[in-house]
Amino acid sequence: MKSLLEQHVAQWPDPSASVVVVGLLDSGPLAGGAAPVASAGDLDAERRWASVTKLLSALTVLVLTHDGEADLDEELPGEVAPPGATLSHLLDHTSGLDFEAGGPGTWRLRAQPGQRRIYSNTGIEVAAAHVERLTGAPFAELLRELVAQPLGMSRSRLHGSAAHGLLAPTADLALLAAELLSPRVLPEEVVDALRTPSRPGLVGVLPGFGKQVHNDWGLGAEVRVDKDPHWTSPDNDPATFGHFGQSGTALWVDRARSLALVTASSEPFGEWATTAWPALSTAVLGEADPPRAGR
Repeated sequence: MKSLLEQHVAQWPDPSASVVVVGLLDSGPLAGGAAPVASAGDLDAERRWASVTKLLSALTVLVLTHDGEADLDEELPGEVAPPGATLSHLLDHTSGLDFEAGGPGTWRLRAQPGQRRIYSNTGIEVAAAHVERLTGAPFAELLRELVAQPLGMSRSRLHGSAAHGLLAPTADLALLAAELLSPRVLPEEVVDALRTPSRPGLVGVLPGFGKQVHNDWGLGAEVRVDKDPHWTSPDNDPATFGHFGQSGTALWVDRARSLALVTASSEPFGEWATTAWPALSTAVLGEADPPRAGR
């Protein structure tokens, strides 16, 4: 598997790119959990994860709702969010807010809440600001204490936007992928909310890949379903979930195949990624069958 990863990365425009494949543990005290089974590149260099940040930000909000400190379905005050919008609308990109939508009083709305899937950085930022007000704590601190530290992501930090400000080494994101593949720390209900389609069947545009008839998302993670074209492989299970970022980063989790994949590059997302990521994903799935750590 390692040589396969190295062969693919060697063809990418960034020679410093890194890749990690995560699989389930067969034996030992952590049997049933997940861990890296193969990697290529420098896993310790700090990376900008861009929109992959949204996975951790959504998990932070979902942990707070699980603990009763926020309500996913309560309509938010008009001075906080668009009329009729809830935290769930903000997390699954159905709030109606544009990609970059301004602020209270100057919202740029493209639809009423719940009607369309409109990918929005602003929506995630509004959700983060709302839980900051509820808790009285900076969102970066909440993310660190509720998600990053419990998962052992000690070198991860949120710098700026909750939608795209994560700085972390690839090794830390492999820890996140392992937890999403087989939760050991976060409540299963939290991960299920992240990955289970919310308001399924809505049409929408997947940035970089165009209009999708079924543009399904969970409360924070994109769900593959039957999207075409897509950044994962046609061989990935329809329930595969994850996120990619404009900085050249991506993370998917395929529970049906007991696999997860994390990729990081300093080359911004572009045409190269629309072919390289699906090709790598197809190759990993073909090689795996599936690989398991500890075998």
